[in-house]
Amino acid sequence: MGEKRIAIMQPYFFPYIGYFHLLNAADALVLYDNLQYTKKGWINRNRMLVNGSDVLFSIPLRKASDYSTIEQREVSEDFDRRKLLNRVRSAYRKAPHFAEAMNLFTTAIESPETNLFRFIKHSLILLCEHLGIGTTIIDSSTISIDHSERGQDKVLAICRALDATMYVNAIGGAALYDHTALNAVGIDLRFIQSENRSYQQFNHPFVAWLSILDVLMFNSTERVRQWVENGYTLVANPTPVP
Repeated sequence: MGEKRIAIMQPYFFPYIGYFHLLNAADALVLYDNLQYTKKGWINRNRMLVNGSDVLFSIPLRKASDYSTIEQREVSEDFDRRKLLNRVRSAYRKAPHFAEAMNLFTTAIESPETNLFRFIKHSLILLCEHLGIGTTIIDSSTISIDHSERGQDKVLAICRALDATMYVNAIGGAALYDHTALNAVGIDLRFIQSENRSYQQFNHPFVAWLSILDVLMFNSTERVRQWVENGYTLVANPTPVP
């Protein structure tokens, strides 16, 4: 059996480029749908550039229990898609690659899907197709494991169920996992270390790690594809962030 790299993440709407580094590095991405939704996370929101500063944009949700899972959340019936599109159009209309990026964002926003998980998954699939990422995306609830498990135990269960030989994770989660425990069951642990590549954002000082929307507005699709493929390294022991 050859190497099989698995990544596991929550779904994020138009996430930063490091998310796509993770996707590119993995053979399959397990997308959590049956995990509890977190209000203060990045699931349905991200950051874009407005007049040189980073500003939040979000997908509003219907009211629901604080214990709801991601798959149980619904996009608000009051979500004004046109208002968000106009906001993005106003912020980026003079960007060099506005037309192509705006078309992609519009397709995602105008999805008739009202379930939050499926709405975000649809946008991730659109972006993967646009960026030439062929990684398989698997809904976590479809994997035959004990879904009451948490943390590293759940990751191990998913990796075993999918015959993974490597677990690839975002660098921010480095402190959450034990190399020894994963290595003991034949799973290599690696982290994505993304390069912080700057690019011209009109005439403003560079603001890093915005939504992939910002990257696509200011860079050609080919350049972004190259960055997705070559803009990171897989490391066993990440350099601590100062």
